[in-house]
Amino acid sequence: MKYSALAALAAFLVGVAPGANAVPVYGQCGGIGYNGSTVCDAGSTCVKSNDYYSQCLPSTGNPTPTTTAGGSNPTSGVCSGTRTKFKYFGVNQSSAEFGEGKIPGVLGTDYTWPTRTSVDYFLGKGLNTFRIAFLMERISPPARGLTGSFDATYLAALKDIANYITSKGGYAVLDPHNYMRYNGAVITSASDFQTWWKNLSNEFKSNSNIIFDVVNEPHDITATAAFNLNQAAVNGIRSSGATSQLILVEGTSWTGAWTWVSSGNADAFKNLKDPNNNVAFEMHQYLDSDGSGTDPVCVSSTIGAERLAAATTWLKQNNFKGFLGEIGAGSNDGCIKAVQGALCSMQQSGVWIGALWWAAGPWWGTYYQSIEPPNGPAIARILPEALLPFL
Repeated sequence: MKYSALAALAAFLVGVAPGANAVPVYGQCGGIGYNGSTVCDAGSTCVKSNDYYSQCLPSTGNPTPTTTAGGSNPTSGVCSGTRTKFKYFGVNQSSAEFGEGKIPGVLGTDYTWPTRTSVDYFLGKGLNTFRIAFLMERISPPARGLTGSFDATYLAALKDIANYITSKGGYAVLDPHNYMRYNGAVITSASDFQTWWKNLSNEFKSNSNIIFDVVNEPHDITATAAFNLNQAAVNGIRSSGATSQLILVEGTSWTGAWTWVSSGNADAFKNLKDPNNNVAFEMHQYLDSDGSGTDPVCVSSTIGAERLAAATTWLKQNNFKGFLGEIGAGSNDGCIKAVQGALCSMQQSGVWIGALWWAAGPWWGTYYQSIEPPNGPAIARILPEALLPFL
């Protein structure tokens, strides 16, 4: 969608000539490192979201500043009231887990790694957190098992992108994207899983900007089984000497926020213990009819906040912190409002410390939720309208 062309045509039809260098509605108009025009098209106003990003928003009178726990954050009505900004806000970098049926797979054919240019792009927008998906079978070849030595090449590549992110001041979330499976079978040995995490965290324990995500989306196992394996992972990570890093735990039923209570996760995970008291409960939420993230049509413009409500209440009641590890929707008016509503409710609650969009990555092509620069389909609207206002 070419906003500048549409705005220019509209201005011409009503007899108003836009400035030659005017920024289209929802375009960037300021921020650290920005060198473009600061003049917005007619009918929009340049509004500061943070030091790194200002954007042209439709004029609705004088924007009302909104105060957050982190300081002043003018928003122009996207989200009102007192808000707590996300400490961790960014994107999923999905690519190293591709080709899951091909182990070990061929780099560049079956899978690839996130690019530094993509990371730099999002850091330049003010986003700071990147969830790096990878496969356990590639870092721990099945012939060696979960307790065996790691594949040196795959581990080095994971370290390379993670260390690049953290060297720039960002946070790298290590995400074994395995659904609580390994080598085609459900993981059942808490002891082996604890050892695996002890060994992996040992490789990153000196880097405080690493975040350990226990495992992506367990499913078709009981909440109690998921809890026991997550608790084992927490124990393993801390026993390695990795004591400064945040740990993210995930529940069964694809760790859905909307099923967190009904799946049994709420009851099972309330007893989780971390000796360093630095754990958050990672949940995922998509806004289409079945919550799978495969349909660009959202149930309603309010479905985002509605699907998070029960989980938010649970977090508040138990004095826990939540982390929305995946959220995605289509680039249309209804979905954008739904995403805005979800993120707004999270920041208003004060119990969610982070949120990540699904997804970025060099091989997503025309996937409707891709915000991979420079031209992922969701960049044009999702990034400026649904995400950046919540920095």
